[in-house]
Amino acid sequence: MADDEKCRRFERLIVPHLDAAFDLAKWLMRDATAAEEVVQEAYLRAYRFFDSFHGDEGRAWVLAIVRNTCFSALDKEPPASRFETFDEVVHGGAYDPMPSAEDAALARESAAQVRKAVAALPLEFRETVVLRELHDLSYKEIAAVTDAPIGTVMSRLARGRLLLARALGAPPD
Repeated sequence: MADDEKCRRFERLIVPHLDAAFDLAKWLMRDATAAEEVVQEAYLRAYRFFDSFHGDEGRAWVLAIVRNTCFSALDKEPPASRFETFDEVVHGGAYDPMPSAEDAALARESAAQVRKAVAALPLEFRETVVLRELHDLSYKEIAAVTDAPIGTVMSRLARGRLLLARALGAPPD
């Protein structure tokens, strides 16, 4: 593939997913600066190996590269800081066009609580919830990104949602 054609195709298929790539990296790395570095490295890798990409939808492909680049960076950290131990105890309206100041403040507080609860999820659940709920990837796309069977993706998503509900104070079923 000629360099000009490769560049145009990369810009068309991969570059539009830069925001999603940064968002995923930020959730996995838990640090915006580290996420920026990871995304830069991932996009360099993606461009370097773009000749091996044969498809018309690059989102899952580039997010898989971002995920793997995050894990490579996390591997350089001490093992205890990479994974959280799963602990059952710990991890356990109408449209209003103009909300009041009080409603807006409550919504901001609620959004902050949700972000904090997602950030506290163990990595395997956090990445699955972020890919599904924030980036609207299908189970098949999440399976491709995480290199996990679809059944595992479904299980992680269900468990992640349950952990989120518990963290946010939802009553038990």
